[in-house]
Amino acid sequence: MPIKEALLAAKEKNLDLVEVAPDIEQPVCRIMDYGKRRYDKQKKTKGKTKKAQHLKEIKLRPLTQEHDIEVKVRSMKKFLTQGDKVKISMIFRGRERSHTDLGLKLLNDIAEKIEETGVVEVSPKVEGRDLFMLIVPK
Repeated sequence: MPIKEALLAAKEKNLDLVEVAPDIEQPVCRIMDYGKRRYDKQKKTKGKTKKAQHLKEIKLRPLTQEHDIEVKVRSMKKFLTQGDKVKISMIFRGRERSHTDLGLKLLNDIAEKIEETGVVEVSPKVEGRDLFMLIVPK
């Protein structure tokens, strides 16, 4: 069908003439609503990005009590089973800064508790006055 006839047919139906296969010897076109097609493609790609990993952050102090740590570990396990990465930040203030070994021991204990659901990607590192560790799902 000539291009002019195809354009007239599309205009009569208030639709667009869309080239579907341009690489072939005789290009293939379709009469369709191009705006709807773009919207559908956009919805598909948006659905894929939602499944990407997100970074969740848990903040602790070196003198955090055992029960509070257990609650945080439970929430970390939940995040890891959902497929999210978890960043654990240990914040030191004042005189706590001289006892970074307590924070390091606490982060290593947490890594052992989360061993079945996650893997330590970044081992405990000092960043300014904070100590952090990154855990990813297995």
